[in-house]
Amino acid sequence: MRLLVAPHDMEIGGSQRNAIDLAAGVVKAGHEVIVYSRPGPLVDYVEELGLEFVVARPLKYRPAPSRISQLRDLARRRRLDLIHTYEWPPCLDAYFGSHLVDGVPLLCTVLSMSVPPFLPPSVPLVMGTEALGREARAVHRGPVWVLEPPIDTEADSPEIDGSALRRRLELGEGPLVVTVSRLSLELKLDALSEAIDAADRLADRFPLQLLIVGDGPAAPMLKERAAAVDRRHDRPVVVFSGAMADPREAYAAADLVVGMGSSSLRAMAMGKPVVVQGERGFAKLFEPETLPYFLDQGLWGLGDGESRADELAGQLADLLADQDRLVAVAAFGLDTVRSRFSLDRAVDFQLGIYDELVAARRRGPRHEAPGVAARALRLELENHDPRRKRARREADAARLAAVTA
Repeated sequence: MRLLVAPHDMEIGGSQRNAIDLAAGVVKAGHEVIVYSRPGPLVDYVEELGLEFVVARPLKYRPAPSRISQLRDLARRRRLDLIHTYEWPPCLDAYFGSHLVDGVPLLCTVLSMSVPPFLPPSVPLVMGTEALGREARAVHRGPVWVLEPPIDTEADSPEIDGSALRRRLELGEGPLVVTVSRLSLELKLDALSEAIDAADRLADRFPLQLLIVGDGPAAPMLKERAAAVDRRHDRPVVVFSGAMADPREAYAAADLVVGMGSSSLRAMAMGKPVVVQGERGFAKLFEPETLPYFLDQGLWGLGDGESRADELAGQLADLLADQDRLVAVAAFGLDTVRSRFSLDRAVDFQLGIYDELVAARRRGPRHEAPGVAARALRLELENHDPRRKRARREADAARLAAVTA
């Protein structure tokens, strides 16, 4: 098959990494793949894997007429059998040209934590959790599959050594808690703030340090919060490394990992115990008792909105004080990732979807296109509305003020 894979961007993130890893697995299985997106930090990873990369044209609006035209031209010149997009923006670009006009099969993977209401109802979907799969099937006319984020358990393994990173960052010999995350205002800020607060609560009981790997708009305020913790304890409790295109050394250096989504799975693949964070104070240890929840909801969750830094600190302290339990939890996570989340298993599953869609070659019904266009236009008008932009800025400012309070 000749395929085009379109992540929504090339910034460092779980959805993008999953798209690239699966594309590499498809090439390894004997197919031809183009990766299509705007340039970003992960382009180096694409090239390292030997994948062909095509630069997407710039856009001002979504869907973008320039990209609709570019994708249609690519599909015709390269005689593409299927276009696989990740998240809704590239899905709409492929839908309005190559799919509706030329009948090129289209698949969209959604790894965000909700079903976007402006996706074309007939486009086949891959959702990242069983819960989201149920939600999508209730509102979507097209076929829906569930494929959890895959992990390359050969590249991410317990054999990787993190001692060089500890030396490079001048970390101490005490317990190291690691979180790898975009330092964004949405989805991540609350969890990162609570990780810093938990480290603050534990720093007198353990010679512990928290390593935060990542970068983003929330970095200045998080660093300010962390600096106050360091001053209280008169030592570097919270360390920021910046973003790492390849954070395996950081996972390998950890004694414990806190995080969400693919980051949690990668840490478990490297033999680390993980406390999974979400939004609004959610934090649960990945262990046999919580496995059913995570298999249904994904490596994420919603709390009740109250700060749970004390509970997070308690979970970390219990593990640090019980070495046998720490080892058992780490072994359970490793076994689970290898049996359930391996990249080879995911590639086989995805190739089955590709075969089905290419064989059927169904074009979406054109009568749904005006409704899809109207919803996309409404979204763009809202996004470019000065009042909405001002409200977003005020909400961001309020979030940041809460971090420094």
